[in-house]
Amino acid sequence: MSAYYVHESSYIDEDVIIGEGTKVWHFSHIQSGAVIGKNCSFGQNVNISNNVRIGNGVKVQNNVSIYEGVELEDYVFCGPSMVFTNDTTPRAKYPKGNAGYKKTILREGATVGANATIVCGHTIGKWAMIAAGAVVTKDIPDYALVAGVPARQIGWVCECGEVLSDNLICPVCGKKLER
Repeated sequence: MSAYYVHESSYIDEDVIIGEGTKVWHFSHIQSGAVIGKNCSFGQNVNISNNVRIGNGVKVQNNVSIYEGVELEDYVFCGPSMVFTNDTTPRAKYPKGNAGYKKTILREGATVGANATIVCGHTIGKWAMIAAGAVVTKDIPDYALVAGVPARQIGWVCECGEVLSDNLICPVCGKKLER
C-alpha cells in the first residue's frame, strides 16, 4: 500500500518524489524530477512539469499546469484553471528550453484565484491573495490583495484569508498585520 494516492487514469513518471498523504486525481501527469510534499491535493487534469518543487499542504484545483521554473512553498492554493508561464518571449520556431525559463516562486500560503495568470519571473509573497482573473506582471508583497489586468494592490489580507480594514486587525482571528 502506498503512502499517497494516485488515480488510475493519472501518470507518474520515473524519478518523482511524492509525500505521504498526497492525492493525485483524474487525468493528471507528474513529470520526472518533480518533488511534491506531504498532504497535497491535485485535482483533475493537473500537469506538473519536470523538476518542479512543491511544498507541503499545497492544493491545486482542476486544469492547472505547473511548468518548470515554478516553485510552490507550503500551503499554496492554486484555483481552477489558473495559469503559470515560464517564458516571457516564447516562439515555437525558436525554443529556448529550460535554460530560458524564468523562475516564479509562490511563498508560503499564497492563494491564486480561478483563471488568474502569473507571468513568469515574479515572486508572490507569503499569504498574498491574487483575485480570480487577475494577471500578475510584477512581484506581489506579503499579505497583499491584488486584482485586475494588470494586477494592482487593492488591500491587505490576513493569514486566515480575511480582507483587512484600514486598522489591519483581522475581524475573524484578531491578528494584527505588521508591515
